[in-house]
Amino acid sequence: MKSIYDPVYLEEIITRIDHLSSNSKRQWGKMNVAQMLAHCSAFQDIAMGESSPKRSWLGIFVGNFAKPIFYNEKTLPKNMSTIPTILIVDDRDFSKEKEKLKQKLLQFHADGPEKCTTHPHSFFGKLTAEQWGKGIYKHLDHHLKQFGL
Repeated sequence: MKSIYDPVYLEEIITRIDHLSSNSKRQWGKMNVAQMLAHCSAFQDIAMGESSPKRSWLGIFVGNFAKPIFYNEKTLPKNMSTIPTILIVDDRDFSKEKEKLKQKLLQFHADGPEKCTTHPHSFFGKLTAEQWGKGIYKHLDHHLKQFGL
């Protein structure tokens, strides 16, 4: 499975991000392209241990059973719910958000699995660095497909 830790897939994701423009239109969902980039950056903050949203009650009860959807080969469902603290609804600057996300991805990759958070995901619970690497790729792939990439 593809992982953001693999330099080939990191480069693929960065190239796809570079193909976004401020005029990119979503194919589903509510966020515009700048909000989506900010959302992905906020998700990256969680994986990097810079943000630690509390576990949701639903996640505590069913997250462990649902965990494989985060890092398996199947695509994420459209309009899947998100962690409330990283749902972006305000206006964002496209260029700034694009660069910020790329820098966070490069930093995460450079830091390697050793620096991945050990804090539980708010829904899925404890994830290994390998699961985070696969899940981050899958999450980014999902949102890039949302905008036709």
